[in-house]
Amino acid sequence: MSTPLLELRDLATHFPVRGGVLLRARGTNRAVDGVSLAVERGETLGLVGESGCGKSTLGKTVVRLLDPTRGAILFEGEDIAGHSRRQLKPLRRELQMVFQDPAESLNSRHTVGNLIEEPLLIHRIGTPAERRRRVDELLDLVGLPATAADRFPFEFSGGQRQRISIARAVALGPKLLVCDEPVSALDVSIQSQILNLFLDLQSELGLAYLFIAHDLAVVRHVSDRIAVMYLGRIMEYADADGLMSRPRHPYTQALIAAIPVPDPSRKRARTVLGGDVPSPIDPPSGCPFHTRCPHVEDRCRSERPELREVSRSGSIPHQVACHFDF
Repeated sequence: MSTPLLELRDLATHFPVRGGVLLRARGTNRAVDGVSLAVERGETLGLVGESGCGKSTLGKTVVRLLDPTRGAILFEGEDIAGHSRRQLKPLRRELQMVFQDPAESLNSRHTVGNLIEEPLLIHRIGTPAERRRRVDELLDLVGLPATAADRFPFEFSGGQRQRISIARAVALGPKLLVCDEPVSALDVSIQSQILNLFLDLQSELGLAYLFIAHDLAVVRHVSDRIAVMYLGRIMEYADADGLMSRPRHPYTQALIAAIPVPDPSRKRARTVLGGDVPSPIDPPSGCPFHTRCPHVEDRCRSERPELREVSRSGSIPHQVACHFDF
């Protein structure tokens, strides 16, 4: 079996919670608490869950914008979890990120051309003329005219700014893009255009994506496999069709039931979850979902379930972190 492009093994990212006059640590925020996943070359792994479940923290840890507390981040078989900034620099050509809000991730004081050219300058790629041609190529790749290079980000719409962010992210020819809610800040009509752009780039450039979102309908459109995250842990992990057609975990079932049906004459049974997501500073014992689960039993309150295989679609296992098989 070939080595996955990206593999996470028991990855955790914790933050100290400080308070008092001396700002002493009073607790620990377990934002990511033991995640194991793999992304194959040229595929899309969707990562979904409610706000606050640790998705964005996981994405930033993968690209080493945050340091992991424990675990391994294997990129092409090499563990980069403990790499220094100097060691990470050559890896930046292979591993890039697209952020949620392009208005925040693009410096409005620089022209679009300068923003896209910056990765090429940092890695000392090409002459000024070659870099300018590369900028024009990248703008054309994401559907923008070459004249956009001389304008500023604030002169563009949200969808166009996200295209600029994508052009900058693929400038170095990466193998993996971590996409952190890349369409959630856009209008629905623009979302579909950006999603189709991601698919086109994947086909043309052979990219792999870790695609983070809270909308299962969006993730289903682009993903080969989907992982469902809750309170810093993976609850369910399967191929996209299998997870959408037969979700096993009660949390996944509730997320799917919340997807709007575009036909007013059709009715869908709703699964309404009570309460809020518990705090990662003081997570519940046992199963992290037991405080909201409609099927909770005594075992769930005391024993934390591990991911286990319940079925298989070809070579892809369907794994669920639940004591029961629904």
